[in-house]
Amino acid sequence: MSDATLHAVNQDPDSFAVQIADQVESFIVAVTEVAKGDEPDSAVPFLLLEVSQLLLAGGRLGAHEDIVPDERYEPDLGPEPDVDDLRERFAALLEPIDVYSEVFDPYEPRKAPVACRISDDLADVVTDLRHGLAHYRAGRTSEALWWWQFSYFSNWGSTASATLRALQSLVAHVRLNQPLEELDGLDTDEDLTEESLAEEAGRVMAEEIAGPLGLRTVK
Repeated sequence: MSDATLHAVNQDPDSFAVQIADQVESFIVAVTEVAKGDEPDSAVPFLLLEVSQLLLAGGRLGAHEDIVPDERYEPDLGPEPDVDDLRERFAALLEPIDVYSEVFDPYEPRKAPVACRISDDLADVVTDLRHGLAHYRAGRTSEALWWWQFSYFSNWGSTASATLRALQSLVAHVRLNQPLEELDGLDTDEDLTEESLAEEAGRVMAEEIAGPLGLRTVK
Protein backbone atom coordinates (compact mmCIF):
# COMPACT_ATOMS: atom_id res chain seq x y z
CA MET A 1 0.00 0.00 0.00
CA SER A 2 1.55 3.31 -1.05
CA ASP A 3 1.31 6.77 0.50
CA ALA A 4 -1.55 7.47 -1.90
CA THR A 5 -3.63 4.92 -0.02
CA LEU A 6 -4.07 7.50 2.72
CA HIS A 7 -6.31 9.42 0.32
CA ALA A 8 -7.61 6.63 -1.89
CA VAL A 9 -10.96 7.39 -3.49
CA ASN A 10 -12.42 4.03 -2.49
CA GLN A 11 -11.97 4.79 1.22
CA ASP A 12 -14.67 6.58 3.15
CA PRO A 13 -13.13 9.95 4.10
CA ASP A 14 -15.40 10.03 7.14
CA SER A 15 -14.17 6.70 8.49
CA PHE A 16 -12.39 6.70 11.84
CA ALA A 17 -9.23 5.06 10.49
CA VAL A 18 -8.85 7.49 7.59
CA GLN A 19 -9.34 10.52 9.82
CA ILE A 20 -6.82 9.35 12.41
CA ALA A 21 -4.28 8.42 9.74
CA ASP A 22 -4.72 11.79 8.06
CA GLN A 23 -4.16 13.65 11.34
CA VAL A 24 -1.09 11.56 12.09
CA GLU A 25 0.41 12.12 8.66
CA SER A 26 -0.38 15.84 8.77
CA PHE A 27 1.41 16.17 12.11
CA ILE A 28 4.52 14.34 10.91
CA VAL A 29 4.72 16.40 7.73
CA ALA A 30 4.14 19.67 9.59
CA VAL A 31 6.70 19.20 12.37
CA THR A 32 9.27 17.92 9.88
CA GLU A 33 8.86 21.16 7.95
CA VAL A 34 9.17 23.24 11.14
CA ALA A 35 12.38 21.40 12.04
CA LYS A 36 14.00 22.62 8.82
CA GLY A 37 14.21 26.02 10.47
CA ASP A 38 13.12 28.00 7.43
CA GLU A 39 10.66 30.07 9.50
CA PRO A 40 12.06 30.20 13.05
CA ASP A 41 9.94 33.22 14.00
CA SER A 42 6.75 31.15 13.84
CA ALA A 43 8.15 27.81 15.07
CA VAL A 44 6.74 27.80 18.60
CA PRO A 45 3.22 29.07 17.78
CA PHE A 46 3.03 26.59 14.90
CA LEU A 47 4.16 23.70 17.13
CA LEU A 48 1.56 24.73 19.71
CA LEU A 49 -1.13 24.44 17.04
CA GLU A 50 0.14 21.14 15.61
CA VAL A 51 0.53 19.39 18.97
CA SER A 52 -2.94 20.59 20.00
CA GLN A 53 -4.46 19.13 16.84
CA LEU A 54 -2.60 15.85 17.29
CA LEU A 55 -3.95 15.49 20.82
CA LEU A 56 -7.47 15.74 19.41
CA ALA A 57 -6.71 12.56 17.47
CA GLY A 58 -5.26 11.09 20.65
CA GLY A 59 -8.39 11.94 22.59
CA ARG A 60 -10.51 10.20 19.98
CA LEU A 61 -8.30 7.11 20.21
CA GLY A 62 -8.43 7.23 24.00
CA ALA A 63 -12.21 7.49 24.08
CA HIS A 64 -12.63 4.66 21.56
CA GLU A 65 -13.27 1.13 22.75
CA ASP A 66 -10.24 -1.15 22.89
CA ILE A 67 -9.00 -1.84 19.37
CA VAL A 68 -7.97 -5.43 18.67
CA PRO A 69 -5.57 -6.10 15.77
CA ASP A 70 -6.38 -8.77 13.20
CA GLU A 71 -3.12 -10.63 13.80
CA ARG A 72 -2.02 -12.09 17.12
CA TYR A 73 1.58 -10.98 16.71
CA GLU A 74 2.71 -7.65 15.32
CA PRO A 75 4.30 -8.05 11.86
CA ASP A 76 7.95 -7.05 11.63
CA LEU A 77 8.36 -3.60 10.13
CA GLY A 78 12.13 -3.75 9.88
CA PRO A 79 14.43 -1.01 11.18
CA GLU A 80 12.72 2.09 12.52
CA PRO A 81 13.42 5.33 10.61
CA ASP A 82 16.13 7.41 12.25
CA VAL A 83 14.83 10.51 14.06
CA ASP A 84 18.20 11.79 15.30
CA ASP A 85 18.33 14.43 12.59
CA LEU A 86 14.85 15.66 13.53
CA ARG A 87 15.81 15.71 17.22
CA GLU A 88 19.02 17.64 16.55
CA ARG A 89 17.31 20.17 14.31
CA PHE A 90 14.70 20.91 16.96
CA ALA A 91 17.36 21.10 19.67
CA ALA A 92 19.20 23.76 17.66
CA LEU A 93 16.02 25.62 16.71
CA LEU A 94 14.64 25.68 20.26
CA GLU A 95 17.95 25.91 22.14
CA PRO A 96 17.04 28.80 24.46
CA ILE A 97 13.76 27.24 25.57
CA ASP A 98 14.18 23.52 24.81
CA VAL A 99 14.41 22.35 28.44
CA TYR A 100 11.34 22.42 30.69
CA SER A 101 10.17 20.71 33.90
CA GLU A 102 7.47 18.07 34.03
CA VAL A 103 5.71 15.80 36.52
CA PHE A 104 5.04 12.51 34.75
CA ASP A 105 2.05 11.30 36.77
CA PRO A 106 -0.07 13.88 38.63
CA TYR A 107 -1.79 11.07 40.55
CA GLU A 108 1.43 9.86 42.17
CA PRO A 109 2.02 12.02 45.26
CA ARG A 110 5.35 13.61 46.13
CA LYS A 111 6.84 13.03 42.69
CA ALA A 112 9.49 15.64 41.95
CA PRO A 113 9.49 17.35 38.55
CA VAL A 114 12.14 16.22 36.11
CA ALA A 115 13.84 18.09 33.29
CA CYS A 116 12.65 17.26 29.77
CA ARG A 117 13.37 18.55 26.29
CA ILE A 118 10.81 19.57 23.69
CA SER A 119 13.17 18.31 20.97
CA ASP A 120 13.32 14.84 22.55
CA ASP A 121 9.55 14.78 23.03
CA LEU A 122 8.74 15.67 19.43
CA ALA A 123 11.17 13.07 18.09
CA ASP A 124 9.70 10.39 20.37
CA VAL A 125 6.13 11.23 19.35
CA VAL A 126 7.04 11.11 15.66
CA THR A 127 8.69 7.70 16.19
CA ASP A 128 5.49 6.25 17.68
CA LEU A 129 3.29 7.77 15.00
CA ARG A 130 5.50 6.60 12.13
CA HIS A 131 5.37 3.04 13.47
CA GLY A 132 1.59 2.97 13.21
CA LEU A 133 1.63 4.77 9.89
CA ALA A 134 3.87 2.04 8.44
CA HIS A 135 1.21 -0.55 9.35
CA TYR A 136 -1.51 1.63 7.85
CA ARG A 137 0.34 2.09 4.58
CA ALA A 138 0.88 -1.66 4.40
CA GLY A 139 -2.88 -2.20 4.56
CA ARG A 140 -2.97 -3.34 8.21
CA THR A 141 -5.54 -0.80 9.40
CA SER A 142 -6.53 -2.55 12.63
CA GLU A 143 -2.86 -3.02 13.54
CA ALA A 144 -2.22 0.68 12.94
CA LEU A 145 -5.17 1.78 15.04
CA TRP A 146 -4.24 -0.65 17.80
CA TRP A 147 -0.68 0.67 17.88
CA TRP A 148 -1.71 4.32 17.87
CA GLN A 149 -4.19 3.68 20.68
CA PHE A 150 -1.78 1.56 22.74
CA SER A 151 1.14 3.97 22.33
CA TYR A 152 -1.16 6.93 23.06
CA PHE A 153 -1.81 5.47 26.50
CA SER A 154 1.72 4.20 27.08
CA ASN A 155 3.88 6.97 25.65
CA TRP A 156 3.04 9.56 23.02
CA GLY A 157 -0.15 10.83 24.65
CA SER A 158 1.55 11.88 27.88
CA THR A 159 4.64 13.05 26.02
CA ALA A 160 2.64 15.25 23.64
CA SER A 161 0.54 16.56 26.54
CA ALA A 162 3.68 17.58 28.44
CA THR A 163 5.06 19.25 25.32
CA LEU A 164 1.80 21.12 24.83
CA ARG A 165 1.90 22.43 28.40
CA ALA A 166 5.48 23.62 27.88
CA LEU A 167 4.66 25.35 24.59
CA GLN A 168 1.49 26.91 25.99
CA SER A 169 3.33 28.12 29.07
CA LEU A 170 6.08 29.64 26.95
CA VAL A 171 3.63 31.49 24.72
CA ALA A 172 1.68 32.65 27.77
CA HIS A 173 4.84 34.01 29.46
CA VAL A 174 5.59 36.07 26.37
CA ARG A 175 2.05 37.26 25.70
CA LEU A 176 1.45 38.19 29.34
CA ASN A 177 4.89 39.78 29.68
CA GLN A 178 5.88 37.46 32.54
CA PRO A 179 9.67 36.92 32.42
CA LEU A 180 11.04 33.45 32.95
CA GLU A 181 13.39 32.90 35.86
CA GLU A 182 16.92 32.12 34.73
CA LEU A 183 18.06 28.64 35.74
CA ASP A 184 21.83 28.27 35.43
CA GLY A 185 23.03 24.92 34.17
CA LEU A 186 19.64 23.30 33.77
CA ASP A 187 20.04 20.10 31.78
CA THR A 188 18.14 16.84 31.38
CA ASP A 189 21.31 14.87 32.19
CA GLU A 190 21.57 16.29 35.70
CA ASP A 191 20.03 14.93 38.90
CA LEU A 192 18.07 18.01 39.87
CA THR A 193 16.06 18.66 43.01
CA GLU A 194 12.44 19.71 43.14
CA GLU A 195 13.49 23.14 44.41
CA SER A 196 15.77 23.77 41.42
CA LEU A 197 12.93 22.95 39.05
CA ALA A 198 10.26 24.97 40.84
CA GLU A 199 10.37 27.76 38.27
CA GLU A 200 9.70 27.51 34.55
CA ALA A 201 12.69 26.00 32.76
CA GLY A 202 14.58 28.43 30.62
CA ARG A 203 17.77 30.42 30.47
CA VAL A 204 16.54 33.67 28.98
CA MET A 205 14.03 36.35 29.79
CA ALA A 206 10.75 36.40 27.92
CA GLU A 207 11.52 39.69 26.22
CA GLU A 208 14.69 38.18 24.77
CA ILE A 209 12.85 35.30 23.12
CA ALA A 210 9.77 37.23 22.03
CA GLY A 211 11.42 38.27 18.77
CA PRO A 212 12.72 34.82 17.77
CA LEU A 213 9.31 33.33 18.58
CA GLY A 214 7.48 35.87 16.47
CA LEU A 215 5.43 36.95 19.48
CA ARG A 216 4.65 40.35 20.92
CA THR A 217 4.91 41.17 24.59
CA VAL A 218 2.10 43.05 26.29
CA LYS A 219 2.93 46.76 26.48
